[in-house]
Amino acid sequence: MVTDEDPSPPATPTATSDPNRKVLFGKYEMGRLLGQGTFAKVYHGRDLCSRESVAIKVISKDHIRRESCLSAQIQREISIMSLVGHPNVVELKEVMATRSRIFVVMEFVRGGELFSLVARGRLPEVLARRYFRQLISAVDFCHSRGVSHRDLKPENLLLDLSGNLKVSDFGLSALPDQLRHDGLLHTQCGTPAYVAPEVLRSKGYDGDRADIWSCGVILFVLLAGFLPFQHENLMRMYSKVFRADYQIPPWFSPDARRLISRLLVADPKARISIPEILRHSWLRCSDFPSPISILPPISPPAAESDSEGKEQGDSPRFYNAFELISAMAGGFDLSGMFEGEGRRRKKGTIFMSRQSPAAIVEALEGAGKGLGFGVARGDRWGFKLRMERIEEGRMGKLAITAEVFEVAAGVAVVEFSKNSGDTLEYAKFCEEDVRSRLKDVVWAWPG
Repeated sequence: MVTDEDPSPPATPTATSDPNRKVLFGKYEMGRLLGQGTFAKVYHGRDLCSRESVAIKVISKDHIRRESCLSAQIQREISIMSLVGHPNVVELKEVMATRSRIFVVMEFVRGGELFSLVARGRLPEVLARRYFRQLISAVDFCHSRGVSHRDLKPENLLLDLSGNLKVSDFGLSALPDQLRHDGLLHTQCGTPAYVAPEVLRSKGYDGDRADIWSCGVILFVLLAGFLPFQHENLMRMYSKVFRADYQIPPWFSPDARRLISRLLVADPKARISIPEILRHSWLRCSDFPSPISILPPISPPAAESDSEGKEQGDSPRFYNAFELISAMAGGFDLSGMFEGEGRRRKKGTIFMSRQSPAAIVEALEGAGKGLGFGVARGDRWGFKLRMERIEEGRMGKLAITAEVFEVAAGVAVVEFSKNSGDTLEYAKFCEEDVRSRLKDVVWAWPG
């Protein structure tokens, strides 16, 4: 969090030579008011370096002091947003503060709320599938980080100019430290029409399963154009929720009917799980475009050939011995990957081998295929191959590069690096999956 002396009036966070130009900490230009809540205002802003549009939430510390519960809620929301960096979640860019105000700088999503789109009527099934697929991807990622959203609804789902969905508003979200001794959450929260029946019963609930119910209500609304549980009397509406009493419109396709009937199940233990949702035939329908493969074309850059003009395939590249000593002594260094997906890791995850480079590459190819990866290997790559998992993960398909380096005669190093996909899945690949497959070629692992 960046702090500074308190800027003078709220309308002018930092004084500048241009009285009409409002600049925050010399980094962001603040513009028009976008919206206002009970304790915060949101302004349009612009990053002065990149010229990128941002949204800046301005929170009054005085208001927080008057409402003691708000402090913990705001801290939790900021912590959660820093945990859930995902393409379908609104990005937290920076948090700054002065003596009187907190400034939360976020991604500016221009397309508005999904609610505005649904308010015009039901969506075509192919479009509903696109949004629901992105929603489930985001929610699955949040759950993998221990975050239950607890207020999923179309008003909290934004759309960018490319039509991609972005989950927002983590103000009611829960982390594992909020679980009681029974391992459940007990705070009743959320929007009544989207809240799971177990949340309303006040007997404790699993936040992740409650989120899945809310996703089911959202899918119903996308396909139907109206809510599944409606009544002017709130208690009668709750009665319908408790019984999962709803009618599926006749225009739903058979697969959509089957998925809805497994999402809107009153018993949370019988409700469909996210892995089952991802395997469901409705979501895997061919009219939903497959993600573009992130494997690069099989041809190395010219810079990868050595100084004598030999192709990389002639012999492995040399691995610096000092880097090797550091890597082997320090164990698996995965910390760099948590600094942000946009930064490239300085070190990969390595092991040493006394096998020939050709034998190591053959073993890597076999291990990759055995673990469900497609393996790309070309003559000009020589001792490098790239693997992409066939099945979708939490952040798309996990893609890994493996390269064999020479340290000395008869000694080689193999380095893995993550190209794309989920960091935790990559860590499991390195620390568990691939070890059992490469026992015959490994001489030493780090540590």
